[in-house]
Amino acid sequence: ELMTGYTMLRNGGVGNGGQPWVLRWSSRIRLTWLSFTLFVILVFFPLIAHYYLTTIDDADDAGKRIFGPRTGNELCEVKHVQDLCRIRESVSEELLQLEAKRQELNSEIAKLNLKIEACKKSIENAKQDLLQLKNVISQTEHSYKELMAQNQPKLSLPIRLLPDKDDAAFPLPKSNRNCRLHNCFDYSRCPLTSGFPVYVYNSDDYPFGSSLDPLIKQAFEATVRTNVYVTENANIACVYIILVGEMQEPVMPKPTELEQQLHSLPYWRTDGHNHLIINLSRKSETQNFIYNISTGRAMIAQSTFYDAQYRPGFDIVVSPLVHAMSEPNFLEIPPQVPVKRKYLFSFQGEKIESLRSSLQEVRSFEEEMEGNAPADYDDRIITTLKAVQDSKLDFVLVEFTCKNQPKASLPTEWALCGERDDRLELLKLSTFALIITPGDTRLVISAGCTMRLFEALEVGAIPVVLGEQVQLPYNDVIRWNEAALIIPKPRITEVHFLLRSISDNDLLAMRRQGRFLWETYFSTSDNVFSTVLAIIRTRIQIPAAPIREEPATEIPHRSGKAAGTDPNMADNGDLDLGPVETEPPYASPKYLRNFTLTAMDIYRNWNSAPGPFHLFPYTPFDPVLPSEAKFLGSGTGFRPIGGGAGGSGKEFQAALGGNVPREQFTVVMLTYEREEVLMNSLERLNGLPYLNKVVVVWNSPKLPSEDLLWPDIGVPIMVVRTEKNSLNNRFLPWDEIETEAILSIDDDAHLRHDEIMFGFRVWREARDRIVGFPGRYHAWDIPHQSWLYNSNYSCELSMVLTGAAFFHKYYAYLYSYVMPQAIRDMVDEYINCEDIAMNFLVSHLTRKPPIKVTSRWTFRCPGCPQALSHDDSHFHERHKCINFFVKVYGYMPLLYTQFRVDSVLFKTRLPHDKTKCFKFI
Repeated sequence: ELMTGYTMLRNGGVGNGGQPWVLRWSSRIRLTWLSFTLFVILVFFPLIAHYYLTTIDDADDAGKRIFGPRTGNELCEVKHVQDLCRIRESVSEELLQLEAKRQELNSEIAKLNLKIEACKKSIENAKQDLLQLKNVISQTEHSYKELMAQNQPKLSLPIRLLPDKDDAAFPLPKSNRNCRLHNCFDYSRCPLTSGFPVYVYNSDDYPFGSSLDPLIKQAFEATVRTNVYVTENANIACVYIILVGEMQEPVMPKPTELEQQLHSLPYWRTDGHNHLIINLSRKSETQNFIYNISTGRAMIAQSTFYDAQYRPGFDIVVSPLVHAMSEPNFLEIPPQVPVKRKYLFSFQGEKIESLRSSLQEVRSFEEEMEGNAPADYDDRIITTLKAVQDSKLDFVLVEFTCKNQPKASLPTEWALCGERDDRLELLKLSTFALIITPGDTRLVISAGCTMRLFEALEVGAIPVVLGEQVQLPYNDVIRWNEAALIIPKPRITEVHFLLRSISDNDLLAMRRQGRFLWETYFSTSDNVFSTVLAIIRTRIQIPAAPIREEPATEIPHRSGKAAGTDPNMADNGDLDLGPVETEPPYASPKYLRNFTLTAMDIYRNWNSAPGPFHLFPYTPFDPVLPSEAKFLGSGTGFRPIGGGAGGSGKEFQAALGGNVPREQFTVVMLTYEREEVLMNSLERLNGLPYLNKVVVVWNSPKLPSEDLLWPDIGVPIMVVRTEKNSLNNRFLPWDEIETEAILSIDDDAHLRHDEIMFGFRVWREARDRIVGFPGRYHAWDIPHQSWLYNSNYSCELSMVLTGAAFFHKYYAYLYSYVMPQAIRDMVDEYINCEDIAMNFLVSHLTRKPPIKVTSRWTFRCPGCPQALSHDDSHFHERHKCINFFVKVYGYMPLLYTQFRVDSVLFKTRLPHDKTKCFKFI
């Protein structure tokens, strides 16, 4: 059948009519064969392979096994698996270590939790103890206040007395010539707490105002506008002032007319009590027209007085107003050295017996005087002075006849010769200037004499006044024997001997005092008017108004950054800096003697020289009375302030001690656009004991960066904005400075805390001095005949740099408001020399050198940006400053010293090639 099928297939599957069947059968055979083949492959081939493999693995040669199970060591023999094994082993070890650490940390956490619980309990106990201590402190303070209230009665301000506008019941003296404060002055209008209000009439509102000298009137009005005592409320005024002179002669009113106009003043009150009539003189020929006027109880201030007219302790002799609308030019004033000049003394004048005088009008002066005319010594004076000139023992110049027409003068008065500039040139060549008082001794002072006195003081010629009866300007408050020689006329033959016997030191002291008097009381209209008011205020014992402070405009800034601790600042060795005070900043106590000044204090302060003490009713360096006591807060009671802790060094270090055991200081730091340097310097102040606050004087018109974060150093930081970039801003008396002690420091200064504290302790022992660290000195340049500034290392010094120095706030007022403006202008011009100016000022006032502490010669921080002092022109400008300041002061006020204060705990480090200086410990 197969063959048959095959045959049929070869024949095409057709034949005998059965071709379709053959095709179906052939297809079926193919499928069967294919299925069988796949079955054999899928079933028998895996079985055969499995058998073969298991047969190989069971072979006796174990080394020929390929697919059997292997041990771990055998697997690690494969190179790429070995690395994985090592990683596995390392991870396992680390896991074991971490597990051990975890268990250890859990143990420590458990222990710390126990400690936290214990600390919480301790804190609760401490809070209870603190609350108890606060209660004890509160009770102690209450007991202290009660005890102080028992010992010091509580004072309240007195009730303000305002008398009626028209007070006709005021008792009259027997004569106006007998007027004194007790019977011609109404004290009820001037209470102690009134502040001394002064009302000034407007002269233009009255007919005589048109007759006043325009320059005098203009200068007077300008001064009135700026005076702190002047008020516009006449109802509360203590004193009423009216300006009546200097009059211009062609339009001068008659005495009767002027008298009527004065009596018609709205607040004259029938007799003019509490009124001051001012008659200023700008020329030597000013007439005494007020003599012929009834002034009632009004005080008179002028330059010419007769004995019958002058009422001591009531009227005021004023200086002439030469510089009416101009400031004196200090560069034209001759220096005070050399002490002796070309002429020993000089005098120019002419005596004219018959000149028109206002004394001859209306009343006759001779009719009011009794007794014979005094002896006239003028002939003897002329003869003696000519003999001295002819002897040629000394160069003197005396002329009793004017080359040109003499100035108008009063009878028996020596008239001035020539013009003012010519007279000044002669006085610049004269050691002494003779001033011969009028021959009529009943003329106690004249405008001509005051003019001679003014010119002599201005150029440094020591006045020699012949005539002890004279009443010099402001004589009841100025000690004239310290600046002038007042000799009776009968001693004219001894004058030459007396003048030659005065030593150079005494001559220089008198000349310096005369220069001080001229600058303070004579030189300008402001000085003249302020002095007149100060005399009246002092007579009626009213304290002076406090001098103004500079208002500080604060720049808002963000703070809060915790200040770090500089290891160099914290390393103080064995020195205990004292307790870091946690209480609020403590301001220096205000002066408490304003209402208890004695006559001795007033007289002393007016005559302390050199120094403009008329602006201040006291000196800030008065010691505390030993009888005063203060509660210390520690211990059980009181002790005198003057007693220090004493004892061992540790006790000394832990307490400030001294007469003021509780005191702080203020840091004033000047900066200009160096924010990083400033922040570092502020951070170094963190933890500084006895620091009250820090005043940062921002001297740049550009404000600090808004994102700048200021450090928190435990005390307030006040950032003050200035009106202009000026180094004088360093010494402005900012109202934010509430302590007497000021530490002036540059923003790049690098001082340790122990050095600052030592300087503070030294300053407290010498409060009137500048106490600083870097010392400098001045030297005379012989080839160029000028002064030089020197910063070389030396054992001698005359200045300390105020970039790191302590000084009293009192000097900030004097520097900013009293020191000549020309000095501050030069500081602004050079942007330099402010420290030299402060050293000049303090040495001029105290006649003492500054005090240098420690062996430091520089204080700049390492790595800081360069400052102005690194400029090549810096030293050349300082040379110019010193020479200019000498011209302004008229002499060199700086004093040399070899004194230096070191603590026994400081170690002096000097280079081997430097000469060692003596230390005063």
